[in-house]
Amino acid sequence: MDFELTPEQRRRDGELDAAVRDRLGDGCPSTSDDHFTRDRWRVAAGLGLTGLCLPVEHGGQGLGALDTALCLETFGRACPDTGLVFGVAAHLLACAVAVRDFASPATAAELLPGLANGDLVAANAITEDEAGSDVGRLTTKAVPDGDGYRLTGAKSFSTNAPLADVFVTYAVTDPTAGFLGNTGFVVRRDRPGVEVGPPMTKMGLHGCPAGRLTMSDTPVPASDRLGEPGQGGAIFQHSMGWERACLFAVYLGLMDAQLRRTVRHTRRRQFGRRIGEFQAVSHPIAEMRLRLDGARLLLYRACWRMDHGRADATEISLAKIAVSEAAVANSVTAMQVFGGAGYLTETGVEAQLRDSLPAKVFSGTNEIHRGIVARGMGL
Repeated sequence: MDFELTPEQRRRDGELDAAVRDRLGDGCPSTSDDHFTRDRWRVAAGLGLTGLCLPVEHGGQGLGALDTALCLETFGRACPDTGLVFGVAAHLLACAVAVRDFASPATAAELLPGLANGDLVAANAITEDEAGSDVGRLTTKAVPDGDGYRLTGAKSFSTNAPLADVFVTYAVTDPTAGFLGNTGFVVRRDRPGVEVGPPMTKMGLHGCPAGRLTMSDTPVPASDRLGEPGQGGAIFQHSMGWERACLFAVYLGLMDAQLRRTVRHTRRRQFGRRIGEFQAVSHPIAEMRLRLDGARLLLYRACWRMDHGRADATEISLAKIAVSEAAVANSVTAMQVFGGAGYLTETGVEAQLRDSLPAKVFSGTNEIHRGIVARGMGL
């Protein structure tokens, strides 16, 4: 085992950190109305962040899972707008990866350059009002129609939807086949019958809008189908493997920046001493470091195994649980250490807590992932 980053990884981290701080380091949104703009999206794209793991021949960087995670960790550390970082990661991992690996050659050649260079924003649309973790209960239908399909149904909680150009979505093509009856599609926003709702009002991740997608007898050519009919469940799990392993590196970056800032804060003096000298302050901060380092090692291991063709759902779930729960716990500790200042929006500490809370829910709830871990142990 070698725990050191390579010279190339260290160089990339340093250059990306400096560039993000210079171009995207100007604070975080305070309301749900302050979501990212196309200009900020293109800045992130100009730094290569929207195409990290996409093929070089289509304008991406061709990185593997671990290097993609390292870049997203740097992005999460250097950019205070965690919503923007989350939106970029969801675009890349839940959507562009599915297009990269399962779209027809013509559709891949048409869409991947725009997904990589920021001209296109992608949204993943699978969750429905009555089908979140239970994707076997999807009600959106895809009915064959000549050389294509017609899709009808509604999706909710679609990250990036209000600003998206393309949607990676899933619909039932065989109602009798359960999980094996779902099929994946790429749906363009300008297709007839497509309606996108306004941004939802959320507790956190304000920089990233989420909304509803409604399709009413929407025509989709067979060339925009992902994989074969019935492969939708497997395609979704494949893209979720990338998201669950790599996206949560965003929160490693958030926790890294948070820990450094919290340590700096403890240099202030109370009762004639630096507050970091009080055990009631220093020990919780030591726990922050413990949670961060443990979660980081689990995530790096999951990504390393993906790069070596040994992806393991149990280890990916362990990393997802560890990172998300560490992010929430560390944010609570940081707020406690900062005291009243931590509750003020101007410090950004409370925003980190709000941005961390949904990490225990999206990409599969932590309860779902504990079930995956249990099954992986034969329980």
